[in-house]
Amino acid sequence: MSIRPLSKELAAKAKKELGEDPKRVQDDIAYIKDWLKQQKHIKARTEEQWLLAFLRGCKFSLERTKEKLDTYYTMRSIIPEYLSNRDPFSPALQELLKLGVFVPLTKYGGPTDPMYMIFRTTVFDPAKHSAIDIFKINLIINDILLYEDDQMVIGGICVVNDMNNMTTSQMMCYSPSVMKKVMTCFEQGYPTRPKEIHFYRIPSFFEAVFGMVKPFMKEKMLKRVIVHRKSDEASLRKKIPKEILPTEYGGDAGPIQDMIGDEASLRKKIPKEILPTEYGGDAGPIQDMIDHWKKKIESYSEWFKEDEQYKTDETLRPGKPKTSGDMFGIEGSFRKLNLD
Repeated sequence: MSIRPLSKELAAKAKKELGEDPKRVQDDIAYIKDWLKQQKHIKARTEEQWLLAFLRGCKFSLERTKEKLDTYYTMRSIIPEYLSNRDPFSPALQELLKLGVFVPLTKYGGPTDPMYMIFRTTVFDPAKHSAIDIFKINLIINDILLYEDDQMVIGGICVVNDMNNMTTSQMMCYSPSVMKKVMTCFEQGYPTRPKEIHFYRIPSFFEAVFGMVKPFMKEKMLKRVIVHRKSDEASLRKKIPKEILPTEYGGDAGPIQDMIGDEASLRKKIPKEILPTEYGGDAGPIQDMIDHWKKKIESYSEWFKEDEQYKTDETLRPGKPKTSGDMFGIEGSFRKLNLD
């Protein structure tokens, strides 16, 4: 797979923010390839575009790129429940793809803007679906984006967690053990550039929910969290022009019933033209985006079958093999979520 050319805007962003030097890229890729050949415990993809995504995500630090690649493939060995058996035509994944649990928006706001993804946290049935399969879909999508979307790799990604009408039984599916593994996987194993994490249409027990996730987030990530609160009028007025706020929130835009939830604050952060209709945008129904991504993921079926072979063999690792305990700590140490 040859390296895709960048647009003028993306090339400028990559140079400014990531330190990308087109004259050095091939040498850096060659260095990483040579290093991988020497790592007997790692069986990795070596396509140039794939390795370039890791270099970009690590701002072309060769040492950080090596660490990231090692961690990425180690995760595939020690948490295979998330990162193996990724056949999109399996019954469990088919159901979740039809529901549209994770929906990347199909448009960008501008030529260097980040990608927005909506995590519809409450559309699943906790009696039928597991959080592991839900996050398996997320990881599938992230691998596809790393493989084919240079703007996401360079511009970053923003996640909107839509928690509309969340029940306690749904919330309990996102256990501390699950969240610890997911957060560690993304922060340490994936070369993506998270820019913002939105919590939207939050439930009454949101503080308990966020208290469960917060310990697993790095300080840098915590600073990128945006909570869209329906009742925090003063905070809303600081961030959102008064003319677009509903009357009940101290604004001049008319009654709240003319809006859906805290939609105005979301539109302030995300261009209206890329948001689906259901979120107050102009990009068409979210079902079209769900159908688009279901079809795309299914088109990668053979790719994911071939991808099963890439991981670490911990028996060949120099020194002590890595275990789940090394990466995530002792399972029993996770505190329980208290919703009382």
